[in-house]
Amino acid sequence: MSDRLSPLDDRHRALGAKLVPFGGWEMPVAYPAGTIEEHLACRRDAVVFDVSHLGTVRVAGPDAFAALQAAFTNDLGKVAPGRAQYTHLLDEADASVLDDIIVWWIDDEIFDVMPNASNTDRVTAAIGGTDTTASRSVLAVQGPQAKQRLADVFPEAGAIGRFRVERASWRGAQCTVAGTGYTGEAGVEIAVPADVAGDLWDAIVAAGVMPAGLGARDTLRLEAGLPLHGHELGQGITPLQAGLGWVVSWDKGDFRGRKALAAERDRGVARVLRGIATEGRRPPRAECAVLRAGEVVGTTTSGNFSPILGHGIALALLAPTVGEGDAVTVDVRGGALSGRIVPLPFVAKSS
Repeated sequence: MSDRLSPLDDRHRALGAKLVPFGGWEMPVAYPAGTIEEHLACRRDAVVFDVSHLGTVRVAGPDAFAALQAAFTNDLGKVAPGRAQYTHLLDEADASVLDDIIVWWIDDEIFDVMPNASNTDRVTAAIGGTDTTASRSVLAVQGPQAKQRLADVFPEAGAIGRFRVERASWRGAQCTVAGTGYTGEAGVEIAVPADVAGDLWDAIVAAGVMPAGLGARDTLRLEAGLPLHGHELGQGITPLQAGLGWVVSWDKGDFRGRKALAAERDRGVARVLRGIATEGRRPPRAECAVLRAGEVVGTTTSGNFSPILGHGIALALLAPTVGEGDAVTVDVRGGALSGRIVPLPFVAKSS
């Protein structure tokens, strides 16, 4: 089956984007400015990403809240309508993270559940609801100047607070805007009807916001220490191993995978996610052995060059005995990269 196209596909091609398969979609990985320039623009000003490949599952009705509570690890009772919440869907047998998800609580009995691109069918099977992905596009405007850049284009969107969710109208089109993102910067994500998404994209770009591709989105999330499903989360990786125990609400009642996760909590995790800063510009990569004093203590899950720090960085699942400050070596295709365990995030959020 061919990859799906974003409603903004013609815009990306007109801008000279390099398009690649990603999660069953054909999406822009970079524009002519290049990943590093796009990355720096997000850290210093503002960029816009097309993240229409992310799923949207609408769950509505009097049973919606209970269905999500039973499926996901976090407790929606901690938030309220008009808020977003990060949460996990676990495998019942071993508490692996089947997907990490943002829930947009739009109205009393209306939720938009936002899975990762390739996991939408899996999430829909677990929670029910209606897959509305094809009806909308999602634009992520991110960076310290994101809201200021939006002020003249879509002022209602620019006014949305962090992890707030609101409906807003743009040129008569009903949108949903959330103060969420995946870069470690301030910003919003705008779900806009597919038939007007191109016009909104054009207006945002005309306001001086640089288009950015999935390459920059990945290096930004890595600097921010944010997990990527299939790397830091996925088969065999639990929230506790990934250092995301705060996503689990033990006192809300039962949820999928609770029993298996509680068993791991009680016996102790066999590995934990750590950050590694390496020396020099050569980047570490995923699935490299990590050694301490010559002994293999784990494996990298993601790695790249940090445009802000000017050296390599990696996330790795390591033995719990490995701690901050420890000197390690990353084996990159037989070449040794010297590094040290550092606290996360690698680059602190601007706001």
